[in-house]
Amino acid sequence: MPDQVTGGFATEPAPLLLEQFNQRKRPVTGSWHVDETYIKVRGEWKYLYRAIDSNGGTIEFWFSDRRNLTAAKRFLNKALKRHGRPERIVIDGSQTNREAILSCDTADRLRDRSRRHLKPIRIRQSAYLNNRIEQDHRAIKRRIKPMLGFQVVASARAILGGIEMIHMMRKGQAKYACNPQPSLAKQFDLLTA
Repeated sequence: MPDQVTGGFATEPAPLLLEQFNQRKRPVTGSWHVDETYIKVRGEWKYLYRAIDSNGGTIEFWFSDRRNLTAAKRFLNKALKRHGRPERIVIDGSQTNREAILSCDTADRLRDRSRRHLKPIRIRQSAYLNNRIEQDHRAIKRRIKPMLGFQVVASARAILGGIEMIHMMRKGQAKYACNPQPSLAKQFDLLTA
């Protein structure tokens, strides 16, 4: 039965494995790099929002039809919900990403009921400081290029989720009690067990 949200199927293997992987994911640092990159689906450009930490570990990713304030806020809210508040976010010259960070940060501080003073997230806006994530985009693009684009948004979402998961596995972002550095095959075995 098709899933109403994504138009895909709720039991696709890549999203299920990704969810298992996210439960084993190591904590991220307090300094994030946020950017979006373009992906072609049926001849139209779509946007893959991505965030990495200062160690190069993938924090979060989100595939969107549009590149606007709403999409940027959805992505940031997803990242903040899963990983908490960073101290600093580095972005390129995008005003949309800056507005999204300010909006999400303000909403997050208003929702905080702990009565402690939360410092605002510092925003560093520099195209050159964001080279770290631009280089990380290359690994994803290198996997997508031979595919010659996608034909359906739902399949693009599932395949990109799988590509991102393998990219995180290669970076050693999951914690395993039995073996600190298992091979990719062993990591898949541990996820499906």
